Amino acid sequence: MSTLEAIKPVKRPRIGLYSVGLRAYWEQFPGLRERLSEYGRFIEKQMSAWGDVRHYGLVDTEEEGRRAGEWFNGQNVDLVFCHAATYSTSSTVLPVHQRCKAPAVFLNLQPTARIDYDRTTTGEWLAHCGACPVPEFANAFNRAGIPFRVVNGLLGLDYTPEASLTNETTHERPEAERSWREIKQWIAAASVRRTLYGSRFGFLGNTYGGMLDMYSDFTMVQAQTGLQVVVLEMCDLDRLLKDVTEREAKAKLDDIRDMFRISDDSPADKIAREPTDEQLAWSCKVAAAQEKLVREYDLDALAYYYHGAPGGVYEKLQSGFIVGHSLLLARGIPCAGEGDLKTAVGMKICDILGKGGSFSEFVVVDYDDETIVLGHDGPFHIAIAEGKPVLRGMGLYHGKQGAGVSVEATVRKGPVTTLNVTQTGDGRLKLISSEGEATDGPIMRIGNTQTPVRFRLHPDDYMTQWFAEAPTHHSAMSVGHNASLFRKVGELLDMKHVTL
Repeated sequence: MSTLEAIKPVKRPRIGLYSVGLRAYWEQFPGLRERLSEYGRFIEKQMSAWGDVRHYGLVDTEEEGRRAGEWFNGQNVDLVFCHAATYSTSSTVLPVHQRCKAPAVFLNLQPTARIDYDRTTTGEWLAHCGACPVPEFANAFNRAGIPFRVVNGLLGLDYTPEASLTNETTHERPEAERSWREIKQWIAAASVRRTLYGSRFGFLGNTYGGMLDMYSDFTMVQAQTGLQVVVLEMCDLDRLLKDVTEREAKAKLDDIRDMFRISDDSPADKIAREPTDEQLAWSCKVAAAQEKLVREYDLDALAYYYHGAPGGVYEKLQSGFIVGHSLLLARGIPCAGEGDLKTAVGMKICDILGKGGSFSEFVVVDYDDETIVLGHDGPFHIAIAEGKPVLRGMGLYHGKQGAGVSVEATVRKGPVTTLNVTQTGDGRLKLISSEGEATDGPIMRIGNTQTPVRFRLHPDDYMTQWFAEAPTHHSAMSVGHNASLFRKVGELLDMKHVTL
């Protein structure tokens, strides 16, 4: 599958890291401090593959904790990992996080799977007793009102330090693989937080009239995600359309022919036809204008909808939206139809994480296969397609004005997760994750994106639970089982998360 270069790259998170110990140990047990520092450097190296690590080093007194907290503030970190390298008093750790308000994660990573009981000395034991202080940290943080998370497991070294009296080569142990998978997810979630903060979401036109679940308070969205909503008008796009050159339109046609298959007439639906040359040419011109809009207003995502008066200029303009917005999705700019800003946020979260994020809603239930077909008539994330998506000419857009070219596609088979961003009665955003399997079941040939998904529950039971969470009726479809990852995103954004 061909891919296009991202217009705006995902931001790497800034990760704070420090190890803790008790200063009295260093004189009592020569070499212990150096050994623990070596563990810290290993963790820094591993984390550096996924983020920009700001490694403070060892914190072993209250005064050092205060200095570390101020230092992390100066580094503008998104997340702080506290490596419980050995025992340390909670009075050493708490000042770090009283000063630096970035989310905290304790790392309880034991270097060995099993100590050598017959040979172990007190100093050797202290190099492996990271679990000892974590309950104390948890109690102090809870009473101080500071949220925390814990990753438990093995350190995962691929060698054994010379000072060790036991085998510390644990990188192939499942306990090490699991702990580093958790760490990687926390860093990925921090990338979402950094990328969303200060990002610019265009809102073009308005929300589809009467869809009350989708109406959003722009101030509320900015307050909870850090993104900025940029209100745009159709005349902004129309102005840029007038500047599109033949060469720019031709480049979009080349992209379309590379990434899509042009359909014949649908065998079933008379309104789904082979796109005409005129329809394709118009979609290409509009697509070039859509990219100009993204670049001029420095957009990271877009929510859009415009009804338009019958036969009006803007009705014709919006009729060419779907193809161009699918091309923007392929370049890291999620585009959510019907003015659904909250789902644009969900799509952006999925895209930042490299999991796709295609616009979808419930289409129909297949009780024979026990699947729910999910899809929409809007843009599709080409990077997660099963084969080449199809372009169909539409005699009309159902429930909307105009006619044009639409995308018919399905998400590739295998694990998928839908991410729904909804709003509760108190104005808070909430995330709902649903894991399932995209199947090879049949779809309709009507110019819409459609993917049959088998969730873990019978369709009726699943829908009962999903509806009870009061979702927005759209969601972002991602590839992989990502509920654990989305939960971490919710924690870092201070949003409730529910997994179905």
